[in-house]
Amino acid sequence: HSLTGDKLVEQSVGIPSVAEIFQVHSEAFFRDNESEVLRDLSSMHRLIVATGGGAVIRPINWSYMRKGLTIWLDVPLDALARRIAAVGTASRPLLHQESGDPYAKAYAKLTALFEQRMDSYANADARVSLENIALKQGHNDVNVLTPSAIAIEGIAKDGELSY
Repeated sequence: HSLTGDKLVEQSVGIPSVAEIFQVHSEAFFRDNESEVLRDLSSMHRLIVATGGGAVIRPINWSYMRKGLTIWLDVPLDALARRIAAVGTASRPLLHQESGDPYAKAYAKLTALFEQRMDSYANADARVSLENIALKQGHNDVNVLTPSAIAIEGIAKDGELSY
């Protein structure tokens, strides 16, 4: 089974979007519920859970995530900012606070968040660099990679995920 932590939090609190949870309650409320979801999932087996980028900031979450294999999908900030600008920042509560060019504000905020979180991301058991995979496949843009291509290339290097 493949699950997303954000969707499970939304279902758990009965609010249809992370942005609305932040607005109605707070980021702390969301993070508390995110930790509860991760705790519940940590007792299950054969799951793939895609957490949001902020899940790594709480040490308690690492105790839950460590019950399985943790993989950091390292996506270039430029590619993330382009994805967010293409769909808008309304669904991204930490990025939707200022007016201005969607790409510029997404890139600036993502850079700041990455600087705060990079040591936590480095705690993952493995890192899969989408930039390396794209280059290996002859692409300059990681956004053309499919989830299947990422998974296959991620484990292709000697059967390890440290790509």
